[in-house]
Amino acid sequence: MAHNHDHDDDYVLGYQKIERYDDDKINAVAVHYKDILERLGENPEREGLLKTPERVAKALQYLTHGYDVKPDEILRSAMFEEEYSQMVVVKDIEVFSMCEHHMLPFFGKAHVAYIPNGHIVGLSKIPRVVDAFARRLQVQERLTNEIRDCIQQTLNPAGVAVVMECKHLCMAMRGVQKQNSVTTTSAFTGAFLQNDKTRAEFLRLITANLH
Repeated sequence: MAHNHDHDDDYVLGYQKIERYDDDKINAVAVHYKDILERLGENPEREGLLKTPERVAKALQYLTHGYDVKPDEILRSAMFEEEYSQMVVVKDIEVFSMCEHHMLPFFGKAHVAYIPNGHIVGLSKIPRVVDAFARRLQVQERLTNEIRDCIQQTLNPAGVAVVMECKHLCMAMRGVQKQNSVTTTSAFTGAFLQNDKTRAEFLRLITANLH
């Protein structure tokens, strides 16, 4: 299978953007978008739209590349035995995903915590797990649960907590058109479910300004 490798060596927030495209998939999707443009009343042959079907196809492949990623393997690649047993919190993880109902973006922040039970994981792997699940067609409720379950099943910690706060363009641009609405979802396991003080401490930490 042929692949076209587009490399951008600019680093953004510590991550290197590397995009890999499947040419066969891009071409197949682009054909449909050309037809869509025509059916919407546009002229896909005019200058501004000539490359739009291909650009949209590439954008969609990038925005859904999480299907090709195995989040549990991300965690296993950097697991370490450690006796540390206090809460580990990674907050303000940027989230960009696509609503599966209208294929419009939703975006915001994820806050993730776990209590180690013999193993810790490299801190950079938590945002990568969030991104792996987010880069699929999603609903926020399922995305929250998938992140929680992956960490719980892979690390087997004493507890996992995930809170996600997102704005949905399907609400802001259509339907009720409430531009400032934020949807909050949460998912807990173990100590975060069973101990009110543990859960309260997590919520305090993710809302506190510690910078």
